[in-house]
Amino acid sequence: MTNGIFFLCVFAAKTGRKGLSHSGAHDRFPSMEKMKRTHACGELSLSQTEKEVILNGWVHRLRDYGGITFINLRDRSGVVQAVVESDAPAALRERAASLKFEYCVAVRGTVRARPESMRNPEMKTGDLEVKVFDLEILSTCETLPFMIDGESEAKEDARLRYRYLDLRTSAMQDRIRLRHETAFAAREYLVGRGFYEIETPTFIRSTPEGARDFLVPSRVQPGKFYALPQSPQLYKQLLMVSGFERYFQIARCYRDEDSRGDRQPEFTQIDLEMSFVSREDVFEVTEGMMRHIFKKVMKSDLAVPFRRLPYDEAMSRYGSDKPDLRFGLELKDFGAPAAKSDFQVFKTVLAAKGLVKALVAPGCGEYSRKQITDLEETAKTYGAKGLAWMKVTKEGRLEGGVAKFFEKIAAEVVADLAAKPGDLLLFVADKPRTACVALGAVRTRLGADLKLAKPGDFLFAWIVDFPLFEYNEEEKRWDPAHHLFSMPQEKYLDMLESDPGSVKADLYDLVCNGVELASGSIRIHDPKLQARVFAVIGITMAEAERRFGFLLEAFKYGPPPHGGIGIGFDRFITLLVGVATIREVIAFPKNTVGASAMDDCPSSVDEKQLKDLRLMVIEEEK
Repeated sequence: MTNGIFFLCVFAAKTGRKGLSHSGAHDRFPSMEKMKRTHACGELSLSQTEKEVILNGWVHRLRDYGGITFINLRDRSGVVQAVVESDAPAALRERAASLKFEYCVAVRGTVRARPESMRNPEMKTGDLEVKVFDLEILSTCETLPFMIDGESEAKEDARLRYRYLDLRTSAMQDRIRLRHETAFAAREYLVGRGFYEIETPTFIRSTPEGARDFLVPSRVQPGKFYALPQSPQLYKQLLMVSGFERYFQIARCYRDEDSRGDRQPEFTQIDLEMSFVSREDVFEVTEGMMRHIFKKVMKSDLAVPFRRLPYDEAMSRYGSDKPDLRFGLELKDFGAPAAKSDFQVFKTVLAAKGLVKALVAPGCGEYSRKQITDLEETAKTYGAKGLAWMKVTKEGRLEGGVAKFFEKIAAEVVADLAAKPGDLLLFVADKPRTACVALGAVRTRLGADLKLAKPGDFLFAWIVDFPLFEYNEEEKRWDPAHHLFSMPQEKYLDMLESDPGSVKADLYDLVCNGVELASGSIRIHDPKLQARVFAVIGITMAEAERRFGFLLEAFKYGPPPHGGIGIGFDRFITLLVGVATIREVIAFPKNTVGASAMDDCPSSVDEKQLKDLRLMVIEEEK
């Protein structure tokens, strides 16, 4: 007796029924054998005219004109119009009249051309319709919480609460389809370049660095915990030691950090690692994959190689390590004119080895004081103490703001900044990084306000030559700028301990349109060099053994030189689609507080589960 027959017998015994005959099943549910679809709604064409078809889908729209019922039937492929004529059998007309939005139905009918005057160029199937002579209701639908249309106008909390309905909209269907096609294209390209797709563990040892780990308690080893991986970093390096040479994975990653537009607790990245490579090899593979994805998915050519932009230059010119290069508005050093001015604030900053950075906002000389204050608040958000300003008049003079301190050198200021009449001049004076970052944020704000970037353009660049270390002012120590295993560039090895701040690494980010899409590095494979880097950031070998002992042990056995990159898949799809948040391209995302409104997680668990895990929940004091 097969498992299926055994199940039916048991079901019949428990329910007191003699069995599920075909006719018995049809009494409750229409037979899918009778009404199993032959074609998809959106794939019909005039070449099928006079052909009998069976369609399955959802009622998207309904119209009744004097006894003639028009049904817009929708499935994943699109929408087609089905018609129940006024001379159809009464039972069929009655069933059609009972339909409501989002009923799931099956129709049988013949394809015919629409009259010329009734063709709809807005629909893929707008030249045809299906004359219905049989209709079955497969399931009904209660009153909808919002209309299922192209782009839902419902508030996000409702869309996430009823995500399974939101996913029926054509906008979400298109986004998830594009996500699928992009993943397939990435796999297609990488496999074609000799990469193996290898899964790495989801339960790993906690090695906290950067964001907090999500912890999973072990029932069989009370008091011990697994961690969910923030990335497959250590395991992909172990795969290089294992000799696989070219690995990739579309990997699930987890970070216990606050959600925002481009970040949520669980996310996906295209992760890859290669042996015996330099950073240029990583660039070539990544650029090739991006070009392949754009050709296959976006149906467009992507110019390669991408621009290379040193980190220091990016910060100085754009105030960001992920600059939007679709528009200019470059930051300029204003130290020399500032030193000649009568403005003591600027001179004090320069004397303390700070920077005065300037930005010319073209045509913004008519900005109101409120608009300028809004820009100042943007600068303050990123650490600036204020935002100095002045305007260039039609006569080429300076007025407003701090202009009175520059009267003697007004012509020099205008020439130095290549400013034009009607421009607004903006300045931040502070520590070098603060001055650049704060004015860079103002640049980004102006780029959006003035609509300087052309929608649909994609401008990629590699940011290279990152610092290996960042100084932690609060704890008075050096931290890794990326992660602990990034390779210092060879020319800086002699100053690793003596001048950590000047050391550049073989670190690189891929940016596009102001978004950091990917980050990677060439890795350290020499245990002695790794120990030196640990020492700079204050990690003893005992601590390193405790946290990364299994990796350090592996590196005793002939590790190859290797490097790789992790590409933020959700961010990439967001960029391709042109939406604001990654929640728009994830099937079942979390909201801004890391929760799911649909299934109400995270949720409480019962006492027995906690007891099994030897855990206790401590209530937060009110």
